[in-house]
Amino acid sequence: MKNVLKSIVAFMLALVARAVVRRYTPRIVMVTGSVGKTSTKDAVAAVLARRFFVRASEKSFNSEFGVPFTILGVKNPWYDPLEWFFLAKNALALLLLPNHYPTMLVLEVGADRPGDLARIARIATPDAVVVTRLPEIPVHVEAYASPDAVREEEFSPAYVLAASAPLIVPADDLHVLDMAMRTPARVLSYGSANDASVRMSDVDFYEEDGKVAGMQATMHVGGEHKNFIVHGSVGKTQLLPIAAALAVAHAFLIPFSEAHEALMSYETPPGRGRLFAGKNGSIIIDDSYNASPAAVEEALLTLKTFPLPAGRQGTLRRIAVLGDMLELGRYSAMEHERISSLANDSADVIATVGIRARAFGMVSTGAKIMSFDNAHSAAAELSEFIHAGDVVLVKGSQAIRTERIVEALLADPADTAQLVRQEKAWKQKV
Repeated sequence: MKNVLKSIVAFMLALVARAVVRRYTPRIVMVTGSVGKTSTKDAVAAVLARRFFVRASEKSFNSEFGVPFTILGVKNPWYDPLEWFFLAKNALALLLLPNHYPTMLVLEVGADRPGDLARIARIATPDAVVVTRLPEIPVHVEAYASPDAVREEEFSPAYVLAASAPLIVPADDLHVLDMAMRTPARVLSYGSANDASVRMSDVDFYEEDGKVAGMQATMHVGGEHKNFIVHGSVGKTQLLPIAAALAVAHAFLIPFSEAHEALMSYETPPGRGRLFAGKNGSIIIDDSYNASPAAVEEALLTLKTFPLPAGRQGTLRRIAVLGDMLELGRYSAMEHERISSLANDSADVIATVGIRARAFGMVSTGAKIMSFDNAHSAAAELSEFIHAGDVVLVKGSQAIRTERIVEALLADPADTAQLVRQEKAWKQKV
């Protein structure tokens, strides 16, 4: 009965959202892919807002419900019955009364199961598409026949682009580059490849007063180049949204200097490589939003290369707190075991959280292994275990709730407000 009700609601929302799009005809930029969609969506929206009246998806609202909520300009009403009244009121006003509606929508779109993006495509047709990474083993693969099927669905918004419409793709992802060749779109690429339309070079940690405070890189567009800094987050992946946004700016004829100014205040969303001061003088890398094989690999590389705090070289430990990677289906055991060797190569201590994550400690080459059944038990013990000079990476799939571990490790409890999943509905979940 619940599924039937959700299907009816999704149908009605799609109907109304489609009518709103047809009435106001905003230009639509869709952001799709398996890794980094929300960060990319935020960076793209920041750049486009320099020239257009922009509305972007809130947080990670990228489903057949989230996309209509964005188009209608309403909050997620699932946890507040009164919000449904405001949704209906807003929809009627948009359809019946004159409105100052956005001229540009930046819509994050995602697929949990086959057909999700086809349903979204019936609501809105993109004028430009930005694709993030489509890795070898993508997230949600358990619901699909193969990794190829996931990649095809995630890339599918690009297939409906008009000839010569902008298609922004990662220059270092061979899967995406191959699929881009099948479209009539105008392809612009971003990444570290020498032939990228927006090329990143000199990627490194950014430091202030001798402490890591973010990431930096030089971005090259045509004959121009500038240094860009992402404050408060670490990992090469935190710079890719900047590069993608610059490619979008280029496609929409926004000058490079103007795009640079728009991105100076860009910050990554919560739970994506965020830096915090931890208890007992430690450093926390909060990557607790979610976990897939590709994302865990990147996070471990960041931990491995993280600069040692000055004067603490003799006592520093790199600690990887890794929760289960979910929704991998038949690839789950293989991927957890594969990443075990990467974890051992990157960390002095590996703390696993969940049954599947125990495989992260299978290949031991000297790292200390700690295992926990859930985030609660891990939080209790690790808050006493860490000490000055430790760099602690915390990462796990959403359902593992590794943000609870981050919360327990924070030196300043006020920083909890900057963590992911702090809404009342999430906090009440077990």
